[in-house]
Amino acid sequence: MPPRVATVDLLLDQQQMTVDDLSEQTGLPLNRTEAIALGRWTPAPAERKKIAAAFGVEIDTISWGHTLDPRNVRYRQFGLQEEI
Repeated sequence: MPPRVATVDLLLDQQQMTVDDLSEQTGLPLNRTEAIALGRWTPAPAERKKIAAAFGVEIDTISWGHTLDPRNVRYRQFGLQEEI
C-alpha cells in the first residue's frame, strides 16, 4: 500500500507551523516557501529534501505538484466571456 500523501499547506496546518517557520528551518527564501505552500511552485529535488526534513516525513509522502490552476486565476481576475 502506498504511503498517504499530503500537500505542504496541509502539513503546515497539521504541524502547526507557519510559512515563516518552514522558511527558517529549510533556509529557503520566504517568497519561495510561500509559493510552494500555495501550490504555485514545484520545488527542486534539493528543496524537497529540505522541506521533508523540516516536517520529519519522507519525500514521497508529500504532494509536490501544482495545486493552483493558472487558467482559473486569470478567468476569475478578468472574467470569462460568454462568446468563448
